[in-house]
Amino acid sequence: MTNKENPMKDLDADIFFQIVHTFWEMKSWRESANQIVKMIRPYFIFDNLVIYLLDPMNLTLEAAFAKATGRGKSAEADVAWGEMIATRVVESGQIVLQEPEEANPLNRLKQPYTLALPLATPSKVYGALVFIRFGSPPYSAEQIKFAHMIARLLSRQIQYEYLKRDRDHLEFQYRVFQVQEDFISTVSHELRTPLGFIKGYTTTLLRTDANWDEKTQREFLSIIDSETDRLQDLIANLLDSAKLQAGQIVMNFQQVRLESLVNDLLTRLALHHPGLVIHTDIEQPLKPIQADPRRLVQVFENLLTNAEKYAPASTVYITIKSVKNGVKVDIRDEGPGIPEKYQERIFDRFFRVPDQQTNIHGSGLGLFICRQIIQAHHGEITLTSKVGEGTTFHIFLPERID
Repeated sequence: MTNKENPMKDLDADIFFQIVHTFWEMKSWRESANQIVKMIRPYFIFDNLVIYLLDPMNLTLEAAFAKATGRGKSAEADVAWGEMIATRVVESGQIVLQEPEEANPLNRLKQPYTLALPLATPSKVYGALVFIRFGSPPYSAEQIKFAHMIARLLSRQIQYEYLKRDRDHLEFQYRVFQVQEDFISTVSHELRTPLGFIKGYTTTLLRTDANWDEKTQREFLSIIDSETDRLQDLIANLLDSAKLQAGQIVMNFQQVRLESLVNDLLTRLALHHPGLVIHTDIEQPLKPIQADPRRLVQVFENLLTNAEKYAPASTVYITIKSVKNGVKVDIRDEGPGIPEKYQERIFDRFFRVPDQQTNIHGSGLGLFICRQIIQAHHGEITLTSKVGEGTTFHIFLPERID
């Protein structure tokens, strides 16, 4: 049992160790404060505890943590929380002790003893720790020293969290800067290549000192047409990726029969990509799903034309079957595969596998867009791949969009 006249006398080394250990082990100062309130109250009597922190933007004090544990608990809305005294502490950097001018034994809530301590390190003030006790006894010198120790431990933990937050913010800013740099570099390169072809062949055709035969003219115009298509695709992908990332593309969800959608796509691909050999294994009957048909076609077409680019001699296999709560789609090729070290990044914006053929054009946006579209459907897209054996993209699409 604690000493009722002076509970501080019951404090021993084990309690101090537990207090320090709590600040060391807890992940945040808020968790520490919650634990410390329970831990110290049997030895250090208080009714309210408030932690005020300075808002770094406007330098105003805000109550970041508050606990009513004793006589004021049933009247929390009516009791004082020490905001004025906390302001004095922050301005002076000193401990402030405020006692009632006269005793009021009939209403302890009108007789607050307030102890406020700075939450600060030698280089910075973070706020104030305020203890409020309604009614006697006054705070003793031992209790003030004890409260000062709690404030210093709390200050160090707040300092650590602020430094970590600042470091994380700087790292985030650096990553944003790096992404922007990569974006500008990649886009500049990808735009420059087709523009270079278009400009070069157009200039050649316009030369007045040369006469080109009809076959050569058609060859040059075909190259210009092809590079223009490539440029249009790149711009469309850039716009799509930006809008998808910002959540600005509205999906037109409707009931879709996936087998019909895929068969229509394959009919169109056969006209434009006659060298692409595709085998399908579609379960019958296949449950309908809620989806945006145009966006799903975009995903499937991207994966199939990617297979044609990166595994040109391979047959592509499409397997679709119903699973619990949705549909699973596998698109497999027997191409060169993707090295394991790159597989985690394959859906990143602008990422291209460095080891793949340098003569293959691509912006590194296609798979990023695929993932964004599938995620917008509340689905999932993953891959498995082994070098020399091929790659399989696995897509799960839920039956309903809740």
